[in-house]
This record gives sequence, C-alpha cells and structure tokens, in this order.
Amino acid sequence: MTKFINNLNKYLSEMKIKQNCLSMLTGIDKNKLSRLLTGVQDESGTDMEKIAQALGKDVEFFLKDSISIPEINHFTFNKIAFYAGEPSKKQERIANQLADYRTKWNSYCALV
Repeated sequence: MTKFINNLNKYLSEMKIKQNCLSMLTGIDKNKLSRLLTGVQDESGTDMEKIAQALGKDVEFFLKDSISIPEINHFTFNKIAFYAGEPSKKQERIANQLADYRTKWNSYCALV
C-alpha cells in the first residue's frame, strides 16, 4: 500500500471514522473506497484530493513520513450555533441545508 493509504487508514482508525461515512463525504462509491483502503486498487490524484478535502486536510498531510493525529476526545460536535442577523432567502436556504446535512450525517453514521 502507498504511504497515502497507510496514513489514511491510521487516521481513519484513530479518528474513528467509518468507511461508509467517508464514502458519503467524498462521493466515492463505498466499494471503490474499500478497494482503495485495502490496496486492491491504486488511488488517483482525484481520489486523494477528494478524501483529503473531506477530512479537512491537504493531500500532503497524508504523504508525510509521520502524521500527527489529535486525540479524538478534544473534539465536541454536539451543537452548531451562529448569528445570521437578518438572512436573505439564499442565506436562510444555505443554513437550512447545513442543518439538514448535519442531521442526515448523524443519522447515517449512527446506522453504520
């Protein structure tokens, strides 16, 4: 397996991110993602970019000899709050989409 995939697998394991959730975030088919993560299929530059971006990292992060992974208990994902003032219809639609995405994400990850 490549350095990218080895580091990615380590990151996913430490951060307790499931393959199905990563598939949903990246848009990469779950079967293809499984092949990538097991080294059966080589990852493309596009695959690496999608995966890194979905995880909030750049590709170079996963290409390092040693990666630093924060402890998961430092994260709190319970609530999202912001003040939007008097939002336009477009801003309101975006906020609702974000809230809907968050709900779907929590439901999806609870199932897998």
